Amino acid sequence: MFEVLTKDGRSQARLGRLKTEHGDVETPAYVIVGTNAAVRTLRPEDLPATKTQIIIANTYHLWRELGDEGLDNYHGLHAEMEWNGPLMTDSGGFQVFSMGAAREHGVGKITKREAQAPQENLIRVTEVGVYFRGDEEEEYLDAELSIKIQEQLGADIIFAFDEPSSPLHDHAYTQTAMERTHRWAARSLEAKTSSQQLYGIVQGGRFEDLRTQSAKFIATLPFDGFGIGGSFGSSFGGEKTATLRELAWTIPHLPAGKPRHLLGMGRIEDIFAGVEAGIDTFDCVIPTREARHGALWTARGRFDILKGLEAASGEPIDDACACPVCADMGVTRGDLHARFRNKDPEAGRLATIHNVYFFNDLMEKIRAALAQGAFQTFKMHSLKALS
Repeated sequence: MFEVLTKDGRSQARLGRLKTEHGDVETPAYVIVGTNAAVRTLRPEDLPATKTQIIIANTYHLWRELGDEGLDNYHGLHAEMEWNGPLMTDSGGFQVFSMGAAREHGVGKITKREAQAPQENLIRVTEVGVYFRGDEEEEYLDAELSIKIQEQLGADIIFAFDEPSSPLHDHAYTQTAMERTHRWAARSLEAKTSSQQLYGIVQGGRFEDLRTQSAKFIATLPFDGFGIGGSFGSSFGGEKTATLRELAWTIPHLPAGKPRHLLGMGRIEDIFAGVEAGIDTFDCVIPTREARHGALWTARGRFDILKGLEAASGEPIDDACACPVCADMGVTRGDLHARFRNKDPEAGRLATIHNVYFFNDLMEKIRAALAQGAFQTFKMHSLKALS
């Protein structure tokens, strides 16, 4: 299922191949987010042109959209998405955080600027599962139902149900959530009846003893791979070194022969830090969500196409980019600026094609550097270009 092809001599970085029923994924790799069984704004035929290898869909949102009857008659994500490549689904565990502690603690995702005033908690966590407040009544999700839904969706790789903790949770609650995650991990394994690959998730927040304990425990269970959850305050907009520290506490205790997935992180700096620490796959909304709001990524960093200075620019989005938008269509920054200002629906599609291609191409270059024994040099030049 997973093969390590070569390792970097100066770090834990590694070149690998993840095998699935719908094809191989060359790693390190970016997993593109397709929340509701689609990469938003893109057409199925756009995906091969963006170098996309693998996509992740959202179990919770699809469950609520399709309902139990819809899932019973569902023809599967691959058919729905017109995508014959590898797919992942998350477990619904992130919504336990985003609809619960994230609201209660006012913790924003991705950047500090998104931090917000505390809001009402919309979940109720119990030992057996989680109750989500719906429009009329509570909706219940637990490990067994999460696995059943993911089997119905039919992704190649699925995740155990977990309870991510907040960076504002103290040690006692973080430990409680971690231990509950461990019990749910065992229940997820027991519930699985399919041939899908199942990943367990390491939690433990910002605490070294808990991270180590969680990694050691999850590693003892017969999972096909491992997801590593962030302590969202550090991983999403907080001190970047905290995430590196958490990976250093975690990865040494996971089996070297199984893949490691970092949940919800994907900026350029995060990618290099994660790869160097031994991460094989990453998922993040950055390429797609930011594209829809006019944020474009290049090897020199991120810029906002909606800023006035781009209005009359005849420059390409990125003169070093070979994506269809930059290289084939010849779309300039001024062209894209005007499309966004005029609310042209094609604006989001063009920006998303560029961003998804950029991050997938960056991963391809990292893989090439690893194969050539030049990862450290490539990392140094790439990060220098951002400064």
